[in-house]
Amino acid sequence: MERTTIDLWVGIFVALGVAALLGLAMKVGNLTTNNIGPTYTVTANFENIGGLKPRAPVKSAGVVVGRVSDIKFDPATFEAVVSLNVDKRYNFPIDTFANIYTAGLLGEQYVGLDAGGDEAKLKNGDKIMHTQDAIVLEKMISQFLYNKASEGKDDTPVASTKSSDDALTANPLDDMTKNKGAAPAASK
Repeated sequence: MERTTIDLWVGIFVALGVAALLGLAMKVGNLTTNNIGPTYTVTANFENIGGLKPRAPVKSAGVVVGRVSDIKFDPATFEAVVSLNVDKRYNFPIDTFANIYTAGLLGEQYVGLDAGGDEAKLKNGDKIMHTQDAIVLEKMISQFLYNKASEGKDDTPVASTKSSDDALTANPLDDMTKNKGAAPAASK
C-alpha cells in the first residue's frame, strides 16, 4: 500500500510539472493575455524591426493597448510594414509616434506608442507616419568597434614641447606650496 501512495504522489507532481511548463510556454508565447476588446488596425513602416514578432504587445505608458497582428516586407520601399491591432477604447492622435523597444537588456521587443497632440484621431486602416526603428545590439557593438579601430589609424605625429608637457602634468597645488608664505597674485 505504501508503494501505491508513493506512485500517486509522483504522478501528481509530474502532472503539476507538465502543467507549469505548459503555462510557462503560453506566457512566453504571449498566448495568455487576451484582455483586448474590439480593435482597429493601423500600420507603421520600419527600416529595421529587430526581433519583433507577431503577437508582440503594443504598449503606451507601460500599458498593453494592443498587439502586433502582422509583419510584411514592402519590396517597393524595402521596409517592414507592421500591422497593429489597437483596442478601440484608446483613440490615439494621428501624429502618434511608434517606437520599437526592448523589455530589459535582452528581453522581448514591443511597439511603444507615444501620443502626439493633434486633434484628429487614428482610424482603422490609417498609417502611423512617425516611427523609430529597433536598436540592434550587434549593430551598436560593430559601430563602436569600427569607431575605436578608426581612432587607432590616426598617423599624424603629435608635436610635444617641454612647456606643453609640463602644463599637462603640473599640479595647481604645487604653485601654492612653493609660495607658501607669499600672498596670491591679484588677477586683472
